[in-house]
Amino acid sequence: MRFPARWRSFAGIDGLPLIIVSSNALVFLFDLVQPGLTAHLRLSHSALAAGEYWRLVTFLFVPPPLNPIFMVFWLYLIFLYASALERAWGSFRFTVYYLAGALATALTGFVPSLDAVPNAYLNAGLFLAFTTLFPDMELLLFFFIPLKVKYLGILTCMWMAWNFATGSATARLTVAASLVSYGLFLGPELWERARLRWQVLQNRRRWKR
Repeated sequence: MRFPARWRSFAGIDGLPLIIVSSNALVFLFDLVQPGLTAHLRLSHSALAAGEYWRLVTFLFVPPPLNPIFMVFWLYLIFLYASALERAWGSFRFTVYYLAGALATALTGFVPSLDAVPNAYLNAGLFLAFTTLFPDMELLLFFFIPLKVKYLGILTCMWMAWNFATGSATARLTVAASLVSYGLFLGPELWERARLRWQVLQNRRRWKR
């Protein structure tokens, strides 16, 4: 995806992966001290209708309900793949990727009668970008099981597809919103790869004839 020249004055947010992880960690710790805190941070249409517009930002930093051990692993995983994307793309491109998905997801909160808007699919969209760029990289699942990220990417796609097909209207909208950045940034490249593979297949068929 190419950006207009005037956008280049925006350098991006350096260290955005650390900001994302630190914010989630702080919310998790504060929620342990003050249970129920995350209820005031999550995004929903009813909350926006009541004028609680800070939720358009704070919902991004609400971690999943995990015990402390799994929370450490989850935060480590987010930092790992978000940092890898930032190094590969640079701060500007990574920031735009994240903010575009965050904005698309936040806008679903204005749709009436939706449930609380999750950020899980937004984070999954980041992970899919990581698995697309580094498919053969190995992760230590639970710190000791080596597994190539492309297989985790396939599982993530299946999970998102299942939730889109069988989930609520909120799930469908937020899954679609989380893939906005992926489609804009990586869609053209994936399309070109598919086109070239199709051409190779067609050429092989002609050669056999």
